[in-house]
Amino acid sequence: MIIYQNITEESFGLALDLAIKRLNTLESEELCKNTGAFLIDPQKILLTYLNHPYLVDLQSGTISSREDPGLEVSLKDRILILHYLTQAKGTPLTHRLITYAQIQGGRFYCPAFQKRTIEPILNSFGNQPESLIEASQELGGKLAPYGDASVYFHPFPLIKLVIVLWRGDEEVSPNGNILFDKNITEYLSAEDIAVLSETLIWKLIRKAKRSP
Repeated sequence: MIIYQNITEESFGLALDLAIKRLNTLESEELCKNTGAFLIDPQKILLTYLNHPYLVDLQSGTISSREDPGLEVSLKDRILILHYLTQAKGTPLTHRLITYAQIQGGRFYCPAFQKRTIEPILNSFGNQPESLIEASQELGGKLAPYGDASVYFHPFPLIKLVIVLWRGDEEVSPNGNILFDKNITEYLSAEDIAVLSETLIWKLIRKAKRSP
């Protein structure tokens, strides 16, 4: 994680507290409209994150897996989920894809973004782009019409991320990119987008390593 990884545990806690305080100020029905979440009761919503359902308590900010209530949700994932919920403006998909460099504030983080997302996915899938498609299924990946292999995801209900790969050969190294629907900046900051991308990439890599 680009900046998340460099801050102290105390700062993580502060970021979490601030997000929870912001969550407490939001009206539940409007929040669901803006995020694609579902209201389960007056103080609890259901939100899909990386193709898995999570329950969020709107008062305490507690987040739990609906599939496995005993599963500990990492602090990083909790902050990402809360940032999505509290920053979402409900802007629909534009169906216009942009690179990370085109995101406001993204150009500053581009070298780190390349190192922490593009390079790992090329190292894992660049010579066999088709293996990305298989690894993506558990996370809700769908085929996209770009490159030699491409998959799109809805990491949160109202945003879209696309991974595109071009196969390498004896003369040309593999290439790839991560693209986003332009509306993503209405939901997450450049830093959050980088962390979300890295989280997704490493889940794909771990899934591929587990496959026979």
